[in-house]
Order: sequence, then C-alpha cells, then structure tokens
Amino acid sequence: MKRTRKGFTLIELLIVVVIIGILAAIAIPKFADTKKKAYVTAAKSDLKNLVPMGEAFFSEGGTYLGWTVPATYGSEGMVVAVTPAADGWSATATHAASGVVCQIAVGAAAVAPIEEGIPYGAACK
Repeated sequence: MKRTRKGFTLIELLIVVVIIGILAAIAIPKFADTKKKAYVTAAKSDLKNLVPMGEAFFSEGGTYLGWTVPATYGSEGMVVAVTPAADGWSATATHAASGVVCQIAVGAAAVAPIEEGIPYGAACK
C-alpha cells in the first residue's frame, strides 16, 4: 500500500513557531515606543495651544497674572499646569501613566528648556 502524507510534521510546526517568535521579538520593541511618541505629541500640542489663550488673556489685561487653565483642558490623561508672571508664563504638561513631561514658556518667564530656533517650542523629557 502506498502511504500519502497529509499535514505537517511536529518539526515543521516548531520551526514555524520559532520563526514567528523571532519576528515578534524584533517587532514588539519597535512598536512599544510608538505609544510614548503619541503622548509626547499630545503634550506638545496641548502646550502650543496654550499660546493663543495666554496672548488673548494678556491683550485684555496687559498682564499674565491671574491667568489659569480650565480644569478640563488637555488631552486624555494629561495634566496641564500654568505658572503666570507679569511679563510671561510657563506651563508643564504631564502624562502620569507614561512619565512624559513637557514644558513651554513665553516671555520673561522662560524657565522651560526651550529648543533652539523654535518659537514657543515645547521641550520634553
């Protein structure tokens, strides 16, 4: 009787599983950093959107003192804090779950580490 082979052997299946495992080990670390980059982008966006809000407040009163950010301001999971001064302000956006912290400053209150050549640049750690 002639025997026909149907299906895969155990060795062939193990080789396929090992290859898939190697590919996953290469790909997963590359995608893990993507989520943190998204949080950094959201923090920078939240901070840069503060600039027109601060300038509008300044144009009404001639000072940044008294300016506050609404409690609901910011992306999901982001905490934004503003420190106003008479002639400028600085702000920090923090995402507690990822450890992303970004800062921005405008005017003489420029205490944040602003990137060279970027007006109203938001710098992140």
